[in-house]
Parts: sequence; C-alpha cells; structure tokens
Amino acid sequence: MKKLSARRRHPLAALVVLLLALACTGGLYAAFAPASKAQADETAQSLTIEEGKKLYSVGCASCHGTDGQGTSDGPSLVGVGAAAVDFQVGTGRMPAQQPGAQIPRKKVVYSQAEIDQLAAYIASLGAGPAVPTEEKYGDEGADIAKGGELFRTNCAQCHNFTGKGGALTHGKFAPSLEGVDPKHIYEAMQTGPQNMPSFPDTTLSEQNKKDIIAYLNAVNGDETESPGGLELGGLGPVSEGLFAWIFGLGALIAVAVWVAARTAKAKKS
Repeated sequence: MKKLSARRRHPLAALVVLLLALACTGGLYAAFAPASKAQADETAQSLTIEEGKKLYSVGCASCHGTDGQGTSDGPSLVGVGAAAVDFQVGTGRMPAQQPGAQIPRKKVVYSQAEIDQLAAYIASLGAGPAVPTEEKYGDEGADIAKGGELFRTNCAQCHNFTGKGGALTHGKFAPSLEGVDPKHIYEAMQTGPQNMPSFPDTTLSEQNKKDIIAYLNAVNGDETESPGGLELGGLGPVSEGLFAWIFGLGALIAVAVWVAARTAKAKKS
C-alpha cells in the first residue's frame, strides 16, 4: 500500500492518468460517433445511384439493356455521362414513345429529383460529361457579339442564324432553340444529341459555350425587336425572298395588267 501510495504521488502520475483518459475518450468517440461528412456524402450518393438504378430498370432497360450496355433498340449508355441524361430526360425526349428518324421534344415524364437519380446511376457506369453548374451557362461575363460569331460559324447551318431551327435530310430536323433552358443548350453542345455533333471543351471552351448561350438569349428574348420591321419568323433570306417574290413581283404584275387594260381601253375609245 505504501508503494502504491508513493506511485500516486509521483510527479508524472497525473500526466499518465490524463493520457489514459484521452485515449479512452478518443476510442469511445471513434466507435460511437456519427459518420463523418465525407462518409455521409458517400452514403447519400450510393442511395441516389441505387434509386436511379430502380428507375432505370423500369423505364429504360427495355431499350438500353439491363446494365446500360445497349441493345438493337437503343445505344449503349456507358460513358455518356450525367449531362446526356439530364438533357435527354429533362427535355422529354427520353423515354422515347416510338422509334423514328429523330426523337422530338415532349412533356417531361420524370421530376428533376428523379432525373438527378437517373443521371447519377448512368454516370456510375462510366466517366462522361457532368451536369454543368449555373455559372457555366449564365450571362455573367459573357460576350454576346463573340457568341453570335461562334454561333453563325458552328451552328447556323442547321439551326438558322437566330436559332429558329430548320429541316435536315431523311426526316431529320434541327429543333428551334427558342425558349430552351440554357442548361440544356450547354449540355447539347457537350454531348451532341442525335444528329448534332458534340463540341467538347477542346473544340468550344466553357467561355465559348457561355457566349453562344448569351447570344441566343439576346436574339430570342421577349424584349428583342426586329430592326427591319416584320421579321418573317427570323428564317433568313429564303422566307424574305419568297415574300418579295410573291407580294413584290405579284404587285408589279397586277400593275402591268392594269396599265395594259387601261391602254387597250383608251385605244378603243
């Protein structure tokens, strides 16, 4: 007892007791404390992917295969990325109602939360373009003039110089870009849906895409006015030439006929 009492009075006894207490406290905390934020995020992501897989099995697997490997009715989804899913499902193109030359835009079937779940599952199958953040397609810092130049160079051949759309070959068409969510325009440039070529960052940078979207917002905005008067749908020289041919030349023919009739009548008199 005297030896034990002497050890308790040792100058390092308090330090040893403190270290033991800290070690026990740390061990108990590690064993019973809630998961860290990283673990919680990982768990939430796993649940999102699992829910997305369930939605995929019901609405997509019949065409794209049970694991997204593709079938004769639908292409492989491995590596297309979350952006492709957000675009296709978010614009109502998928699920497709029936096969055809081109799948048109229609009413959206899924909620945005369900679209996010589907996108997370498809992204887990293989790396691909991610859904862009708002700062990538917002107007802040965008150059509208540069966007117009880029759009006329890369996009106007199919979509018309103001994004009104146009016909392509074999029943295909370039859809109108008027009223389309800027996020979906960005995703379309990233992923190249259906007949459209893709424009990765190596071809059109993030800033280039932002400039193009700002240009489309400017020419298709509610407050945009046509400086030439009647815009004729904004379809360019074809519709304008047709208008001039039908109404302009038609008016000249009518005047010529009227003059000829008046001249003949005057001669008879």
